[in-house]
Amino acid sequence: MNRDEEIKKMILDKAENDSRIRSVLLNGSRANAKIARDKFQDFDIVYIVSETESFLSDHSWIRIFGDLLIMQMPDEMIIDNKKQGSSFAYLMLFKDGNRIDLTLYPSDKFKNEFIKDSLSVVLLDKDNLFLNLPAPSEKDYLIKRPTEKEFSDCCNEFWWVCTYVAKGLCRNEIVYAKEMFEVPVRKMFFKIIEWKIGIENAFSVSFGKSGKYMKNYFAKELFEKILLTYPDHQGENIWNALFLMTELFSAFANEISRELQFKYNKEDEFNVRSYLKQLFNEVGR
Repeated sequence: MNRDEEIKKMILDKAENDSRIRSVLLNGSRANAKIARDKFQDFDIVYIVSETESFLSDHSWIRIFGDLLIMQMPDEMIIDNKKQGSSFAYLMLFKDGNRIDLTLYPSDKFKNEFIKDSLSVVLLDKDNLFLNLPAPSEKDYLIKRPTEKEFSDCCNEFWWVCTYVAKGLCRNEIVYAKEMFEVPVRKMFFKIIEWKIGIENAFSVSFGKSGKYMKNYFAKELFEKILLTYPDHQGENIWNALFLMTELFSAFANEISRELQFKYNKEDEFNVRSYLKQLFNEVGR
C-alpha cells in the first residue's frame, strides 16, 4: 500500500470508528480527474460531525495521521483571521511531505449553511446526506464572464495605482513601490489576463489559484513576457517591468473591450501612460 492509500485509509478508519463523524468528503485537486497527480497534492478533507466541542477540547487526536512537521489552525489565529461560519480547519504538513487539510463541519449547520464544492467526492456518508451529489466537476472554479462594471473598475484601479508605483520610485521608496506593484496593480493585471483566457476558451477553463494554470493557455513567448513583469529591487528594473505590464494590460483590455463590446476608457490609459513616461524621464533614470 502506497502512502496515498495509507492516508486515505487512516482518514476513513477514523471516520468509520468514530460515531461523531457522520460523513467524509474529499475536495480539491484530488477530486479532479483532470489534474495530474504529484507528491505535493493536499488531501482536502471535510468531516461532517455531530458536534465539534469534543474534537476542539483536545487537538492531539489529529496525531493519528502521522508525525507533524508543522500545523496551522487558522480559526484559532488572531492575525488575518477571516473566520466565517461554524467550521474548524486543521492544516497539517507531515514529516514525510504529505499534507492534509481537514475541516470539521457541524451537522446541525449542514442544512442551512453548508456550501457544496463542485469538486467533491463522497468517501463516507452514514446519514445519506449526499445521495444526490453530482459527479465532481470544475464548475465552481471556471473563469466567470465579467460584467462591464467589473471590467471598468478593474481598468480604473490598474491605471490609478500605477501612479502610486511611479511615486514610490521617484521618491526612491522601493519597498512601497514594490508593494503597490506586486499587490493591487498585479491583482488587476491578473484579472485582465484571466478574462482574456476566459474569452479565448468560452469561459470553460480554470485560471487556478494565483494564476497557476495561466501558462497552459498562452504561447511560450507571451508567457515569458508576463514573467518579465516580475522585477527585482532595482529601481530601473521596476520601471521597465511597469512599462511592460502597462503595455500588456493595454493590449488585453482593448481585446476584451472588443470581444465583449464593453466601453474602455482610453483617455485614462493615455493620460496615465504619458504621466509615467514623464516621471521616468524626469527622475527615473
